[in-house]
Amino acid sequence: MKFRPLHDRVVVRRVSQEAKTAGGIIIPDTVQEKPMEGEIIAAGPGARNEKGEIVPLEVKAGDRVLFGKWSGNEVKIDGEELLIMKESDIMGIIEGVKSAKKAA
Repeated sequence: MKFRPLHDRVVVRRVSQEAKTAGGIIIPDTVQEKPMEGEIIAAGPGARNEKGEIVPLEVKAGDRVLFGKWSGNEVKIDGEELLIMKESDIMGIIEGVKSAKKAA
């Protein structure tokens, strides 16, 4: 299924965290915090300003981003857990990191 977000919303896939500490201790899934880093899967066309013109988003598909701990709504699309959030919930773009798809 293809999903296209509307307005200034984006679809984000969380980036999996390391399951080991620096000392080699394995952290079980039940106590791991959900990562606040993700990859943009899809982005809407943008929000409208006061004049009715569409202002394009600064993020695009493939960008790695940081977002707030409680940002977005969790949804399941094709069995994959994703987040849908507004662009304003994103704190910033992480540059210099290859996306998971491009690295594979």
